[in-house]
Amino acid sequence: MKKLYEGKTKDVYELENGNVLLKFKDDCTGKDGVFDPGENAVGLTIEGIGKANLETSIHYFELLKAAGIKTHYVSADIENATMEVLPATVFGHGLEVICRLVATGSFIRRYGEYIADGTVLEGGYVECTFKNDEKGDPLVTGEGLAALGVMTPEMFESMKEQTLKITKIVADDLKKIGLDLWDIKFEFGYNNGEVILIDEIASGNMRVYKDGVIVPPVELTKLILAACK
Repeated sequence: MKKLYEGKTKDVYELENGNVLLKFKDDCTGKDGVFDPGENAVGLTIEGIGKANLETSIHYFELLKAAGIKTHYVSADIENATMEVLPATVFGHGLEVICRLVATGSFIRRYGEYIADGTVLEGGYVECTFKNDEKGDPLVTGEGLAALGVMTPEMFESMKEQTLKITKIVADDLKKIGLDLWDIKFEFGYNNGEVILIDEIASGNMRVYKDGVIVPPVELTKLILAACK
């Protein structure tokens, strides 16, 4: 297989059938040996976390499939920590889409003079940032994405609509095991002109609380997978 890209936590290969293979790794982003999904560099290795993240992603991709939401997910091999996906072109040089159900984190750092930490954002709030470590992942609006030629207004509306639907599905699933989703981060691309969810849906991409206390990503993975058995 031809390696297309070597990422921090996944490697990407081209398959003969035209699809793409994602190889999940045990490398994690963090600093000083502490796992932190918000960091931009690999900081440690956690044995088995690659397979665990893959299993979590499979769980949510299957839920989305059952709900009629198309994603890039095709199939997976848990033993080899790989997932076959449809080929998709990323927007620009990479775009992250965040759906916030509760105001916290960088949202409060930006807008804390207007809203209190922990305030529920009714209906969910969707925002986008470019993937650019050097510039600190700058925010960009739908109008900005259109003006820059990154995506059309119609693509943006489709992406936003899907983001809100997917977030609700994940939040409802977590609620069943007593967990509250505060925010979650996605990546989208386009395949044959259609906007679809790509990458993964894992604990490192979401902020979840239990009884008012944040659940660390590794512990969250264990709770999600335990509930799936």
